[in-house]
Amino acid sequence: MAGTVIVPWYATGFRGEDFEAALNEVAATALRYGASSYAVYRARDDRYKFQQLAAFDEHLDWERYWSGPEMTDFRVLHSSWYQIPVLYSWWDLTAGGALVTPAATNGHGNRAGNGPHHPVEGEST
Repeated sequence: MAGTVIVPWYATGFRGEDFEAALNEVAATALRYGASSYAVYRARDDRYKFQQLAAFDEHLDWERYWSGPEMTDFRVLHSSWYQIPVLYSWWDLTAGGALVTPAATNGHGNRAGNGPHHPVEGEST
């Protein structure tokens, strides 16, 4: 059953910046294990507090990621960079939504990428 795993991390003193960089890198490897998306959030009111999210169709894929070499190495190499225990949990999405906003253009009438610009509905050319 599809779900999102949320992993709360808490970096140790003076390790916030380094921990953020390392966590961002290892979080992306979830896509190799079947995650449909991943994200890392850092709290604004407590810069040592992080939330790692990864959406998987199957819980087994999450377990493979969490027990895989990338996450195992991350936890071993950075064990002094975060507080233990790390207690993740599996969440079900019950509602969601998003607003689609026009991307910034590159000054040539194109969006940040290459190719012609095709306005979205309601956007002026």
